[in-house]
Amino acid sequence: MFSYFTTLLLAGVLLLLISAIKILKEYERGVIFQLGRFYKVKGPGLIIVIPVIQQMVKTDLRIVVMDVPTQDVISKDNVSVKVNAVVYFRIVDPERAIIQVENVYEATSQVAQTTLRSVLGQHDLDEMLSERDKLNSDIQGILDQQTDNWGIKVTNVEIKHVDLEQSMIRAIAQQAEAERSRRAKVIHAEGEKQASQMLLEAAQMLAREPQAMQLRYLQTLSQVASEKTNTIVFPLPLDLVAPLLDRLPSRPGDKAPEQAPRA
Repeated sequence: MFSYFTTLLLAGVLLLLISAIKILKEYERGVIFQLGRFYKVKGPGLIIVIPVIQQMVKTDLRIVVMDVPTQDVISKDNVSVKVNAVVYFRIVDPERAIIQVENVYEATSQVAQTTLRSVLGQHDLDEMLSERDKLNSDIQGILDQQTDNWGIKVTNVEIKHVDLEQSMIRAIAQQAEAERSRRAKVIHAEGEKQASQMLLEAAQMLAREPQAMQLRYLQTLSQVASEKTNTIVFPLPLDLVAPLLDRLPSRPGDKAPEQAPRA
């Protein structure tokens, strides 16, 4: 009989010793409570937890990827959009993550949703579509500040989708088309302006150098002669035609040129 109880006692002690031994991985930490009070944070590796007297709550220090559900956001210019995002965070202080908040993951998710609506509601639709990097940085900074008391470090926030209504998509497409048309007209006008300036400079240069005008005339004749046409028009410079016009006899009825009065 004595031997039977001794065996049971030894078996109970052995079970207590086995239950007291805990092994934590490199990315895990154990928050130890002794008689209900915080004692210390242990791990990683082999640790001893005294049964009944001590209790352990295990935490994970790896980065958590949390998908923020789609939120209805009213932009600053009164446009309704649906936005969702993803938040990257990790626990840096296991003690505060266990003691300060009941469920650190649920709390972080709720704060991320409200912060997403609050920040995006302060910006126009164009800023939501074109300045995502700035918006991501603003949301990350606010989230990191709000979750600091919980032992959480928010490392990154990324806005994934900004969904618009079909009517708004058509309006944006029309706006983009109008902007492209405006740019094309401006570029065409700039080209015409530059071309006219270059033609003016060329005309002034040819006017200063008569030999250059003759060379240009001969070059034009060469280009016209190379074309396969039945009619060829030869442009003549005015300085060659003017003497011929002066020698033509005047027709009846033409007004005779006035003679200079004699002294």
